Amino acid sequence: MSFNVLICDDSTLARKMAKRSLPDGFAQNTYEVSNGMDALEVLAHHNIDLLLLDLTMPVLDGIGVLEEIKKRNLKTFVIVISGDIQPLMQEKVMSLGALGFIQKPVKQEVLFGVLHRFGFVAPEFEGEAVTG
Repeated sequence: MSFNVLICDDSTLARKMAKRSLPDGFAQNTYEVSNGMDALEVLAHHNIDLLLLDLTMPVLDGIGVLEEIKKRNLKTFVIVISGDIQPLMQEKVMSLGALGFIQKPVKQEVLFGVLHRFGFVAPEFEGEAVTG
């Protein structure tokens, strides 16, 4: 099973790093946007299984996106990838429904660990996602 993934970050480099950090064969479709408003637009028109979300962006930041996801009852899993690693910010994003919080720059093994913890991939991922 492959997933539809949305990567939302105002940095082109950060989006590329996040995309490269996904396990091979994980994403069926990958969408990339540079701000929260564009992310909400994609979420409104596509079935997104996983959103990799930056916090600090123009137009609408990651907190605003999380609040809108909650308010609109959108069904997507969110992993925040941010340089803002303050415990209070981590608590806030988790209280808004994020599954995990990864420090920038994203490391493949850290992302894999979060994906594994929440059942997206098997312990020894080899292009096969966990179903169920």
